[in-house]
Amino acid sequence: MDLTLVEEAGVRFVEGPPGLQLMRTVEDASLVVEACFSNGVKSALLYAPNLTGNFFDLSSGEAGAILQKLRTYRIRIAVVYTSDSVQFSSRFPEMVAEESRGDHFRVFESAQTARDWIIG
Repeated sequence: MDLTLVEEAGVRFVEGPPGLQLMRTVEDASLVVEACFSNGVKSALLYAPNLTGNFFDLSSGEAGAILQKLRTYRIRIAVVYTSDSVQFSSRFPEMVAEESRGDHFRVFESAQTARDWIIG
């Protein structure tokens, strides 16, 4: 499944397919890197189902490995989730709070809010 190039308010980014899995393993984060490089963009909007199955379980190490790979290539990532479909591990909100001090990763409950962060 491919990431789609989107342009809003003059800002270009790639967007994952809502509701479909994109990353089956941590190594699949390279798909986001490749899509960003091939489209000349530095941001991606992904939906919770696009991520690995244990991304939101901090003890799995998947979130850390994926975010580190994307950070290495200076790719900003916005993740859209719904609280009724995603169960955060007890430590995941702490990681989100720590990450919010930087400008590379955020989680949102709406796609429009995620887009606004990418554009802003």
